[in-house]
Amino acid sequence: MALNNTYDARLVQQETAVGAGLQILLLALLGTAIGMGPAGWLTGLAFAIATWAVLSRALHRSRLRSFGPANRVTLGRATLVGAVTALVADSFESSPPVTLFVGLTAVALILDGVDGKVARRTGTSTPLGARFDMEVDAFLILVLSVYVSMALGPWVLLIGAMRYAFVAAARALPWLNAPLPPSTARKTVAALQGILLLVAASALLPYTATFAVAATALVLLVWSFGRDILWLWRTQRAQEASVARVLELVPEPEPVAS
Repeated sequence: MALNNTYDARLVQQETAVGAGLQILLLALLGTAIGMGPAGWLTGLAFAIATWAVLSRALHRSRLRSFGPANRVTLGRATLVGAVTALVADSFESSPPVTLFVGLTAVALILDGVDGKVARRTGTSTPLGARFDMEVDAFLILVLSVYVSMALGPWVLLIGAMRYAFVAAARALPWLNAPLPPSTARKTVAALQGILLLVAASALLPYTATFAVAATALVLLVWSFGRDILWLWRTQRAQEASVARVLELVPEPEPVAS
C-alpha cells in the first residue's frame, strides 16, 4: 500500500511538471511568432517556475491521489495566463499583437467557466482545486489591470490589487477570514472583471468609452468587497455581543472564606 501511495504522489506531481513544460513550449511559440524580448521571456519563465513550485508544494500537503480533470483544465488556463503575463511584460518594450493578446485572454476567461462544471460533474471538487482556480483568476485580473493602466493610468491597478490587499488585511484582522455566504452577485462581479478589463485592453473603443468600462469594473469591485467586508464586520460584532451576553449570565464565583 505504501508503494502505491508513493506512486500516486509522483504521478500527481508529474502533471505539474507537464504544465511547466507546456508553459515553456507556449513561450517558445510566442517568441518565434512575435519575437518576444527578454522581459517577456524572463517573466514567462518565472511564472512557469513559480506555478510549478507553489502547486507542487500544495499537492504534497493535500496528499491528493489524483490531480483530477478539473485541475487539468485550471492548469491549462494557468498556462494561458502565463503567456498573457509574458506578453504584458513584453509590452513595456513593444506592443504585442492585439489579436493574439485578446485571443489568449478570451480563451483563459472562457475556461474559467469550464473547470468548475467539470469538477461538479466528475465529483472531483476539492479545496485545493477551488483555491487554485481562485488564484489563477486573481492573477489574470492583476495582469490585465497592469496592461490597461498603461493606457488609462495607475488607478486601474486598484482592480488587480484589491483582492491581494484584502488578503493582507485579513492577516491583521482575523475576522476578515470568516466564511462568506454564497452570493450570485459576488460571482457575477468577479466574472465581469476579466470581461470588462479585456474590453478595455482590446483598444476597440474610444478613450472615453474605455475609461468608462474600466471605471465600471472598479466601482463594481469596490461595491462587492465593501458589501462583504460590511457583512463580516456586522457578523463579528454580533458574535462579540452574543459572547458578552453569555458572560453576563454566568454567575460570579462565591468568595472563598479565609
